[in-house]
Amino acid sequence: MPIFPALLQWLLNATALMLVPELVGGIHIEGFYAALLSALLLGLVNTFLRPVLVLITLPITVLSLGLFMLVINAFMFWSVAGLVAGFRVADFGTAFMGALVYSLLTWAVEAALGRRR
Repeated sequence: MPIFPALLQWLLNATALMLVPELVGGIHIEGFYAALLSALLLGLVNTFLRPVLVLITLPITVLSLGLFMLVINAFMFWSVAGLVAGFRVADFGTAFMGALVYSLLTWAVEAALGRRR
């Protein structure tokens, strides 16, 4: 992926992350720098850690007809909030809702940029 489209997507994902606290209570982002760092870490976690978690939890994911993927997304969202100063999530339920909203917003960003697979 060329550098400019990747930067644009990163900036738009950070902007989408800034919208999440407006839609879900219990999430706080102190500024755009925290959102940039969080969006970067969420992208890295989704790229490297998510496949491992999916493989480890494959039996429960199959038994739940894929719904356990929502729990994995919430766990990753909550984990990144624990790593980044300025990004706080109150509890796991809030992380679940925040991850769901963030996923929908980043899906809209990818669709707007014409990158939806």
